Amino acid sequence: MAKHNSSGMLPWLGLALIIFLADQFTKVLILGYYQLGDATRVTSFFNVVRWHNTGAAFSFLAAASGWQRWFFTGIGLLAAGFIVWMLRSHAGQKLFSFAMSCILGGAIGNVLDRLLHGYVVDFLDFHWAWLAPVFGGGHFPAFNVADSAISVGAACLVLDEILRVRRAR
Repeated sequence: MAKHNSSGMLPWLGLALIIFLADQFTKVLILGYYQLGDATRVTSFFNVVRWHNTGAAFSFLAAASGWQRWFFTGIGLLAAGFIVWMLRSHAGQKLFSFAMSCILGGAIGNVLDRLLHGYVVDFLDFHWAWLAPVFGGGHFPAFNVADSAISVGAACLVLDEILRVRRAR
């Protein structure tokens, strides 16, 4: 049976807050120092850029007429509410709660971008020639700290489920 202890979820909410703050801090730097489309080469495979994503992952629905801003904002807010409820119910499950906290911090970071700007600020640009058949010029779609946290969280959720199933055997 799930333990409902809201104080047990405070460290997880703290982690989500740290992720959110790191995400917003980096985005403020990018918005302050870069114009849309600017890029700084860091290595042969990595650039810091300023890109605006009006869609979702991989710019899904970016070319839509504007309704996607509110659609993705709504999904992000619903997800955040569900995650807080899940954290309250499962705060003692460390890997699961870590995963949910990463997703929560990232989701709220991207929701705030959509509310403030109408787009998500992306700035991490990785590129390799072997990606060229899939991504233009070999550039993986630009992303940000929030996207990274959501990806880490999703991977940890998968790992948590695999471990849970193995323990159940």
